[in-house]
Amino acid sequence: MLRTVVFIMALTVGLVGVGARLAGHAEATPAALWGVLIAAALLVERWRYRASAAASPDDGWQKTDERFVDPESGQTMRVLYNPRTGERRYEHDTLG
Repeated sequence: MLRTVVFIMALTVGLVGVGARLAGHAEATPAALWGVLIAAALLVERWRYRASAAASPDDGWQKTDERFVDPESGQTMRVLYNPRTGERRYEHDTLG
């Protein structure tokens, strides 16, 4: 929810800044740049992390015996390991 609000605000500031810049107001350049930059960063962030989270655990991921308590949520997390890439992933442990 917060990400959506920030995206809408950044896009609005960026578009107003671009419009003001096109109307001849040079002082609107920072608003245009920052608004567009933040909106683009939020889009890339959504795409980047959604793509990695959508990968199936069956794609070479192996469950390990390693578990830990996530300090933010307080939930027990399980560590998955992909021996092909060396990547580690964390998921909520349904047994913990």
